[in-house]
Amino acid sequence: MLPCLLLAGVGWWFWPSQPAPVPLHLVAGTVHAALLTPDEASRLTGMTLTSGPRSGEPAPALAADPSRCRVAVGPTTQAVFGKDWTAFLSATYQDAGGLGDYTVTQAVGVYSDSEKASAVLRTLTAGIGSCPSAVRTDQDGRTSPWTYRVDDTTVNGVAWTAVQDGGNGWACYRRAQLKGTSLVQVGICEAGDGRPTVQTLTERIAAGVGE
Repeated sequence: MLPCLLLAGVGWWFWPSQPAPVPLHLVAGTVHAALLTPDEASRLTGMTLTSGPRSGEPAPALAADPSRCRVAVGPTTQAVFGKDWTAFLSATYQDAGGLGDYTVTQAVGVYSDSEKASAVLRTLTAGIGSCPSAVRTDQDGRTSPWTYRVDDTTVNGVAWTAVQDGGNGWACYRRAQLKGTSLVQVGICEAGDGRPTVQTLTERIAAGVGE
């Protein structure tokens, strides 16, 4: 399925192999952030999910046309989270069939103070808002056209939808939320409406993030 091969987040197969598994819990000083396990995510989404790539740092920014859309095409990359974090953790899960028909991406960036975390959210919100459409180039050189729509903004968060042009309904529903010195981000990619589930997952993860 073409849409499954062109996810709007950091792709399932584009992540570098890890020399050792990155744990689902990160600790930076007194800050503790926990991502959902595959079993927890399965219960909340109603899908049977299996564990995929994890990373202890954001992936490099992806190429975009126009170039101002680097944030929109790579919301979990360095284009958003930068390099000034004190701790970072991300994990991607997919449907048990291994086809990528349904994927869940979680990411948490921890910063030295709340203003730096807020600046990351502002970068994300502005980047999405300034990019109604773009051609995304993945790390292996494959390109795909996407359109972007901001669904909701608050002082502490933003929700948006990325739709693959000509993807037969394939879309990625994403939400980011500030919690103290941390920025939580969750995305669900599917050929359906993942907005309610993304909100549930984001709130669940944010509730477990330290101030």
